[in-house]
Amino acid sequence: MVLTREYRICMPMTVEEYRIGQLYMIARHSFEQSSNGEGVEVIANEQVNDEKNGMGQFTEKRIHLSSHLPYWVQSMIPKIFYVTEKAWNFYPYTITEYTCSFIPKFSISIQTRYEDNNGTTENCLGFTSEELEQREVDFIDIAYDDIKSHHYKEAEDPKFFKSEKTGRGPLIEGWRDTFKPIMCCYKAVSIKFEVWGFQTRVEEYVQGAIREILLLGHRQAFAWMDDWYNMSIEDVREYEREMQAKTNIKLKTTSENGEGKSDESDETKSNSSKPQTPRTPKSPKSPSSTPTAEGRNWFNWS
Repeated sequence: MVLTREYRICMPMTVEEYRIGQLYMIARHSFEQSSNGEGVEVIANEQVNDEKNGMGQFTEKRIHLSSHLPYWVQSMIPKIFYVTEKAWNFYPYTITEYTCSFIPKFSISIQTRYEDNNGTTENCLGFTSEELEQREVDFIDIAYDDIKSHHYKEAEDPKFFKSEKTGRGPLIEGWRDTFKPIMCCYKAVSIKFEVWGFQTRVEEYVQGAIREILLLGHRQAFAWMDDWYNMSIEDVREYEREMQAKTNIKLKTTSENGEGKSDESDETKSNSSKPQTPRTPKSPKSPSSTPTAEGRNWFNWS
């Protein structure tokens, strides 16, 4: 059975504010975490037009992270591999897919919807009654959930951070019940790993890793608020393009052997600053086609 968990992450901001903060956080975090030939390589970032969801943004990334895995996982895989992330952003609804270059039977799917409340919508993502029975709900508290010591920075701790531009923070215990404004990210994460003997262990490990990423990323999105708060969507998209180009250059420069890279990434890098023409996905086989609603192998996690 596929393990599905719904994470609910409340943030001290509105859904529209979160849209800017999320894009800023992802671009900055990807750049900061890329080093020694490992990190996030941007392959595509373009507008798409979907019949059901309207205008949206499609991104494809390669996440190079071999040395960040536990030793028991590293023993199973080649030294150089990557995870492919394909994301369709029809804000406030997003879909993301993760697949592995080495393990074709492994996938992660995340569906996300954002609402201006504190996590009180019981079926935000429209699950069937059977899916609701199998779903586990996990509330993530950005201020009071434990974070690993090597990730901790006092400047990024919501219990101490106070925004100079908005006056929001520090977040006191129980803040999710009283703070205004507040919004919630509803994220349904499904893990599929069809390898006998490892399925449960891998699924549990990946869910734990995703939870840690969500906690860290959303703490940073709040703590970096004064850096992105006055940005427009055009401003943050330009920042995103600049950081993507820098990240790709950083990855290429630090990787001595160049394995796992392709000419496509260089072409994408050179075209990343060019305006993109919105296009309609041709078919489900198109690399930037929007996945259909059937199945739970399509998702979003940022």
